Amino acid sequence: MISASFIFTETDLDEAFFALDAKIAEAAENTPGFLGKEGWVSPDGSKKNSVYYWEDRDALRAFSSHPLHLEAKAQYAKWYGGFHVVISDVVKSYGDGAFAHLTPNSRPARASKTP
Repeated sequence: MISASFIFTETDLDEAFFALDAKIAEAAENTPGFLGKEGWVSPDGSKKNSVYYWEDRDALRAFSSHPLHLEAKAQYAKWYGGFHVVISDVVKSYGDGAFAHLTPNSRPARASKTP
């Protein structure tokens, strides 16, 4: 499993941005090997992080070469103050099982807190 984190600051988001963003989200979801997406906002609200999960590098590569994604990359300076991308191999994922997550949980679910 691969994760791709797109960390960014926003500037002037317009109707064209939102239209293209919706099409890119649909393209990602329709790419074979797409597992899901989640987002985070920094405590001060200045940065956002969209994390995409993929079965493997080939799936990520297919999405990253999609024409809509390439179109957005070419126009990023209109909408973003800056960005940083982190591509990671997910080598382990675990939790107490209290909530579902896109990554597999390698630990058994915890016992219920209620008697």
